[in-house]
Amino acid sequence: MTFEEILPRMKAGEKVIRKGFNGAEVYIKLVGESTHDGEKLNPYFLINVSGEGYTMFTPTVCDLLAEDWEIVE
Repeated sequence: MTFEEILPRMKAGEKVIRKGFNGAEVYIKLVGESTHDGEKLNPYFLINVSGEGYTMFTPTVCDLLAEDWEIVE
């Protein structure tokens, strides 16, 4: 799947990953708008890395153009 195809699915709460990732990446998810310390927090991506927990994820140009995205069940 392309990034354009998986983005609506992420917005619906599904978790995704690229087949091309060869490390400990488990899944990426979109975290919706929220607040922190009384301030608006815009939506952002988190990646779950096995054994390390969550970290922020920013897709690269290669990620955006890749066609190996898949839904994680």
